[in-house]
Amino acid sequence: MIARHPKREDIRLEAVLTALGNPIRLAAVRTIAVGGEHPCCDVLPQIPKSTMTHHWRALRDSGVVWQRHIGRAYRLELRREDLDSRFPGLLDSILGPLVSDPLTQETIAEYDRSRQDAPA
Repeated sequence: MIARHPKREDIRLEAVLTALGNPIRLAAVRTIAVGGEHPCCDVLPQIPKSTMTHHWRALRDSGVVWQRHIGRAYRLELRREDLDSRFPGLLDSILGPLVSDPLTQETIAEYDRSRQDAPA
C-alpha cells in the first residue's frame, strides 16, 4: 500500500479541520505533538489497531501527519512545519487548550471502558 501524503501546497484547511474534528484523532495528534515521532501502535494503545488504521488514514490524507513505513512498523510524525507554513498559529490554537482539556481524556477513557465491558 502506498500512503497518500499531500504536498504542502495541497493541504486544505477544511481537510485539516475535519481530521481534527474527531476526539480520538485530536488525542492522538496531541500525543504525537508532545512526544515527537511515535510508532503507530504506541500512540493510543488502548484502542484497537483496526480502529486506529482508519484514524491514521484520515490524519495522513489531510496532511496532519507523516506516516512512514520502517521495517515491519509504521511511525507517525506531526507535519508541524508544513501546517505552520500553510496555516500559521492553527496547530498551537488547537493543541494548546488540549493540555488541560478533560473532554479529550474523557473520550478515550469512555472508549476504553466500553471495550473492557464488551463480551469476550
